[in-house]
Amino acid sequence: MPHRTAVIGLGSMGFGMAQSCLSAGHATHGFDISPEHTERFRSEGGAKGDLTDIAGTLDAVVVVVLNAAQTETVLFGDAGVVPLLKSGAVVMACATVPPDFARDMEARCEALDVHYLDAPISGGSIKAAQGALSIMAAGTADAFTAARPALDAMAETVFELGDRAGPGSAMKAVNQLLAGVHIATMAEALTFGMTQGVAPDQFLDVISKCAGSSWMLENRAPHIVNGDYTPHSSVNIWPKDLGIVLDIAKSASFSAPITAAALQQFIAAAGMGLGGEDDAAVAKVYARNAGLTLPGDNT
Repeated sequence: MPHRTAVIGLGSMGFGMAQSCLSAGHATHGFDISPEHTERFRSEGGAKGDLTDIAGTLDAVVVVVLNAAQTETVLFGDAGVVPLLKSGAVVMACATVPPDFARDMEARCEALDVHYLDAPISGGSIKAAQGALSIMAAGTADAFTAARPALDAMAETVFELGDRAGPGSAMKAVNQLLAGVHIATMAEALTFGMTQGVAPDQFLDVISKCAGSSWMLENRAPHIVNGDYTPHSSVNIWPKDLGIVLDIAKSASFSAPITAAALQQFIAAAGMGLGGEDDAAVAKVYARNAGLTLPGDNT
């Protein structure tokens, strides 16, 4: 029998992950708050059926929503899926959430004989569609075993970080601290270069081959150079994710001033109405403040 998987949340990451499960031969359902996304996935071969009707047949539920509140609603809300799952099914929770939240969800799932894998993701929408994500996972041995077919379909690298939930989300917070800071710093460096006569395309060509580069620079700077802010990862993600980082830091009595500075730039970008654009649009904050014109900006 094919592995039966449901992906809940068909945004830029979730849709690609559902495609990867489908390509791996899983009987894959996809669900989203937007009916258009659900129908699009079904038109590409996704299995049909309402979640309440098919939940009891599922081996794995992959939850790729925005935050902890949405994760909890999907799992235990008025139409929550966990009470409908069969014994031994596994929930893979992929949103960036506080570690304590992941531990709470694990306990509530286990009370209903459902496994829970704390499984934040990294890699972007392109790798999601290629089944080449990195997954920072933590959970019991049984949770890993139950999730293995889905993990193999979606991930190039699975980091097994602990035998209970929490360490996966902790590691994701570390990653998001760096990723958010790197995007904001890339935008600052690129626009600083413009004040010195360094064109954005020249910046990308040179710095991507120098010690100042980063994966985020190489991935996001081309969006600025091309003037294309189609959201692969939106500005709105970062006030949430860096906010989680700072909340965790506060609970640990840890000062994170660079994270706080980066957060303010993303908040400023959202305040400019750029929240739905690609997160590289944080460069527009610097450009506005310095009176610069970025590629593709005709205003």
